[in-house]
Amino acid sequence: MSKHKAREKTAVYSAGRNVYADLGYPDADEMLVKAQLVSKIAEIIQQRELTQVEAAGLLGLTQPKVSALLRGQFRGFSERRLIDCLTSLGRDVQIVIKESPPRRAGGKLTVVIA
Repeated sequence: MSKHKAREKTAVYSAGRNVYADLGYPDADEMLVKAQLVSKIAEIIQQRELTQVEAAGLLGLTQPKVSALLRGQFRGFSERRLIDCLTSLGRDVQIVIKESPPRRAGGKLTVVIA
């Protein structure tokens, strides 16, 4: 079978805004928020050219935990702990509580990185 024919049989799905929801995870919203926080932590560590050992010292974690975090294994970390990591890396974290629009029944949690 040629490469062209194989490509024709590949199913393509339109993704939503949350890959974890698309994959059916029950805690998809929480996982997305954590992934966004971890992404910023990783970006800061890379920008500052920190080793995992140096980052661990700043974050109050062990090097293996920093390694796991940077590989996307963040299930054992609370959102609060990830926020603490960001403040340890010299970032201000602001939590804003506002009314949701009338068209939406419940509130939502969003991460905005400035």
